[in-house]
Amino acid sequence: MRQKGLFSLVSYSLVILLFIVSPVLADNKENPANPWNNLNEKKLKLRSASALIVDSHGHSVYAKSIEKPLPIASITKLMTAMVVLDKKLPLDEKITITKADRDLIQLTGSRLKYGATLSRREMIHLALMSSENRAATALGRTYPGGMKGIVQAMNEKALSLGMKTANFADPAGLKVENRASAIDLVAMITAAEKYPLIHKATTSRELTVHPYKSKGPLRYVNTNRLIKNKKWDIELSKTGYINEAGRCLVMKTEISGEPMVMVLLNSFGKLTPFGDANRFKKWLEKELKSS
Repeated sequence: MRQKGLFSLVSYSLVILLFIVSPVLADNKENPANPWNNLNEKKLKLRSASALIVDSHGHSVYAKSIEKPLPIASITKLMTAMVVLDKKLPLDEKITITKADRDLIQLTGSRLKYGATLSRREMIHLALMSSENRAATALGRTYPGGMKGIVQAMNEKALSLGMKTANFADPAGLKVENRASAIDLVAMITAAEKYPLIHKATTSRELTVHPYKSKGPLRYVNTNRLIKNKKWDIELSKTGYINEAGRCLVMKTEISGEPMVMVLLNSFGKLTPFGDANRFKKWLEKELKSS
């Protein structure tokens, strides 16, 4: 029984490692081992500037401009959540929003005013589910070593995951210097999906919080509209947007029984990433049905 357990652990680790690094190994349509070679990509027109969809073995199902690092905006928050959770900071510890948490880069607003107080768990949830910038910044401010400490941890984590082109500059994804290629993001998503709180937060439809003693509750919703679509089975998701990054969407999902990681970067138009995701899903289902 002990040998069997050890074998299972080693096998599981090898699968995860393969999933993370295999896209870097040019596992594309020119690779005869790729089971998706026969798909007719001419029937699929995605509008995202960069797109990569891989299966659970790291085989590329669809790839478009995947190697160049691009601004990733709030996709950054997945890395923020991972390093905060890795540090095992108390999730029930209360964090209070201060002036230091203002967005002076993109000048975005927030319903978390100065003095708003929530647990670290709730801050992580809001940062991931509804892309709350002040929540993400507060997580960085209260990280050991502050902003410098968390940015260093994020870049070290990226290197440990084999993200060769990635760079992180702030925990909320507000700086244009937060960049990664689609290949790198497959590695990040694959790692992030293993954290129960990240899975729960990114797939929740909504969350109601009570950050003020003398005011009513605040209700937040998921920025990924596909979460409430019954046709989608999503295990992880994150949206992102700043002008320099365009509209971004990453997901761990299942299509026709196949687990897949989907990365869509630099889309023009608020609904374009969701449209691309639906276009890919319909195309793949049709292709598999006719094969």
